[in-house]
Amino acid sequence: MKRFAIMAAAAAMFAMPALADDPLSEDEAKKASAAASAWGCEGGKWEKESEGTGLYELDDAKCKDGAAYDLKFDKDYKLMAIIRD
Repeated sequence: MKRFAIMAAAAAMFAMPALADDPLSEDEAKKASAAASAWGCEGGKWEKESEGTGLYELDDAKCKDGAAYDLKFDKDYKLMAIIRD
């Protein structure tokens, strides 16, 4: 019985639709790029989380130390996290 419950839970997880992130508007892109630039980062791909959290994500940004990073900003464009790729 436990095996069936575990298999059913696993199947339900994979059956859930993936939530896609949204592109930024022109105004959001300007503000977000300025926030990333203030931290010495540019380039990469911007996305806005579609879950309604108001978070902005910059994937694979090149920063002033030459390394690539993923950055997360809150709805007010304040840096919340920076993770080296």
